[in-house]
Amino acid sequence: MKKITAIINPISGTSSKKGILTLLDQYFPKEEFDRQFFFTEYHGHASKIATQAVKDKADYVIAVGGDGTVNEVAKALIHSSSVLGIVPTGSGNGLARDLSIPLDSRKALEVIKEHHVTRIDYCKANNEVFFCTCGVGFDARVSKRFAKEKKRGPWAYMKSIITELRDFQPDTYEIDLENEVLKRKAFLVTCANASQYGNNAFIAPQAHINDGVMDVAILSPLNFWDYLPLVIQMFTKQMPKNNKIQYYKSKKLVLKRKKPGTMHIDGEPIQMGETIRIETIHNGLNVIVPAHPTHRLTAFPFSL
Repeated sequence: MKKITAIINPISGTSSKKGILTLLDQYFPKEEFDRQFFFTEYHGHASKIATQAVKDKADYVIAVGGDGTVNEVAKALIHSSSVLGIVPTGSGNGLARDLSIPLDSRKALEVIKEHHVTRIDYCKANNEVFFCTCGVGFDARVSKRFAKEKKRGPWAYMKSIITELRDFQPDTYEIDLENEVLKRKAFLVTCANASQYGNNAFIAPQAHINDGVMDVAILSPLNFWDYLPLVIQMFTKQMPKNNKIQYYKSKKLVLKRKKPGTMHIDGEPIQMGETIRIETIHNGLNVIVPAHPTHRLTAFPFSL
């Protein structure tokens, strides 16, 4: 009998989670599975539950929530035999979207029952684990402001962007890649393990989540007339055509800035120092994906 642990964030996103227990019971009946269902109660609780699930040798650990919940669960599963399943219920759902996992909960559970598993990379920024993106500059400042918003969803996020634009000033960064050192004044610097932030906002559309490298995006300072074309390009996978952005591929880098500040880790704001060391760890996490994902992933059969 397979062991299933489901970890549900009751306040992720904007939709109710009232029906999720019924769905979990339908897809994983107690007669067929050794299962445990938990609701998170505080920040970090999902990681605590997932860590115990790994110790208990759970076959599958299902994260029901947004990017923050998925990050908490996934980082407890790295380099273990437990497999991550995702039921995306957040605002951005960056990792789920990148892996072509349906946003409909029932369809996402059907993907989990099909049990096609792939190995994906993860990254570290000063030992903070992320799976999609980390960054400094404007996107980090927006994540900090958005975290203070009482409401979630795309409109609240847009409000945070507009508010932050009023007084944002780009910083200068030294970026030590594997083969060269760059010094740039930048609107933002993003290290992308996955192609997007979430909400299908593609900061690095050519990034692949299991190729062993990050796509490092450096966006030069912008003027007022740059904003609208940039937004359109981000949501149409055309960012590489923007002459204000440059991309580099690297397994690791060292980013230096003049003073400590905010960095976002999978959309969550965190304080970091002047020096940030970022690296990719190849094939560190087992995760369930659709049998026919919409972009390149190497899957292998795994019996549930």
